[in-house]
Amino acid sequence: MKQKFQELAGIFCLPGEIESIDLISNGNINATYDVSIRHEGQLRRFVFQKLNIYVFKNPKKIMKNIEAITTHIADKLESVGKSRDSVMHFAHTLDGKNYYMEEQGFWRISEYVPNTVTYNACDDLEKLRSAGAAFGEFQTMLADFDAGSLYETIPNFHNTRSRIAVLMRHVNEDPCGRVDEVEAEVKRIREFKSLAVRLNELVDSQELPLRVTHNDTKINNVLFDRDSGEAKTVIDLDTVMPGLVAHDFGDAVRFAANTAAEDEADLSKVKLDMARFRAFAEGFIPEVAQSLTRTEVKTLSLGAFTMTVELAARFLDDYITGDQYFKTLYRGHNLVRTRCQLRLAEEMYEHLGEMNKIIAEISGVPF
Repeated sequence: MKQKFQELAGIFCLPGEIESIDLISNGNINATYDVSIRHEGQLRRFVFQKLNIYVFKNPKKIMKNIEAITTHIADKLESVGKSRDSVMHFAHTLDGKNYYMEEQGFWRISEYVPNTVTYNACDDLEKLRSAGAAFGEFQTMLADFDAGSLYETIPNFHNTRSRIAVLMRHVNEDPCGRVDEVEAEVKRIREFKSLAVRLNELVDSQELPLRVTHNDTKINNVLFDRDSGEAKTVIDLDTVMPGLVAHDFGDAVRFAANTAAEDEADLSKVKLDMARFRAFAEGFIPEVAQSLTRTEVKTLSLGAFTMTVELAARFLDDYITGDQYFKTLYRGHNLVRTRCQLRLAEEMYEHLGEMNKIIAEISGVPF
C-alpha cells in the first residue's frame, strides 16, 4: 500500500516520502486514509480517498462540481478578508485535474485540516449550534450560485417518493428472499408515505425552490477546532447538488438529535432530543433565514421526518436487495438500521408540532 500511495503522491505533485498511512473508518461509502508525507524535514498530512464508483457513477462530474463550489466559496471568503483555507482544498495533478482515474480506482487528495476533530455523536449543545451555523453558512455562501449548473451526482438521491417506489418494487420482486422478514417495516413505511412525500408535492407545484444543498449534513461532516470547539469547515462534498433546504436541515436533525446511534438495536434508546433540535436550529436558521421563503421555513420540521423515513426506506431496500450499497458489519445490519430510523420517525411525527413552534420562535415566521 505504501508504494501505491507514494505513486499517487507523485501524480498529485506532492513531494516527499510517505511516513504513515492510517485508515479513517468514518463513512459508509468511500475508502479514506490519513497520510503523512515528510519533505525537507517538514511533516504534512493529507486525506487520500478512493471513491466508490458503484455509488458515484460519474466521479469526474462530482469533482467538477466540487471545484466549482469550493472556488466560489473561497472567492467569497477572500472578498471579505477571510482566509480561503476555510473551505476544502484538493490537490491537482500536473495536467490540472483534481482527481486521478485508473483501472484500479478513482482517487483524490485533500489537505488535512490541522487541529481538528469530527464527532460521530454529540450532545454538546454549543457544538450542535456551531454545526448548524456551519451548514447554514455553507448554504448561504452558495445562495447566488446557479444550482442548475451542477451535475446531479446521485439521481433522485433525496427524492423520497422515488425511494419508496423503488423499495416497493423490490418488495414485490424479493430478489434475495428476505421480504418475509420485513413485513412490519414495509407496512410502517407505507403508513408514513403520504406525509413523507409532501415535499415532493410542493416541488411539483413549484412552492419550494431548488437550491445548492449539501445533501449529507451529518454532524461528522463538520470539522471542529480541537481547542475552541467551534466548527471550522464543512466536508464531504460529493453530494452537493440541487436540492431542498428542508433536506439539509432535516438530515442534520435526524442524525444529531437522535439519542442513539444510527444502528442502535435497542429501540428503547432511540429518542428525539428536543434540546439538541433547538440548538441546531438556533445555529442554522439565522444563517439562512434572509434567503428562504416562508414555505421553506415552514417545511424544515417536515424535512426531519421526511429524511428519517427516506433513510429507513433506503436501508430496507439495501437489505432486501443484498446489502450492496451501505457497508455492513453483520447480516441484518441494514435491517437494524431500518428499525432504528423507523422508531426515530415515530418520534419525529409525535413532535412535529413542538418542532414547528421552535422554528417559528427562532425565525419569526408564524405557522
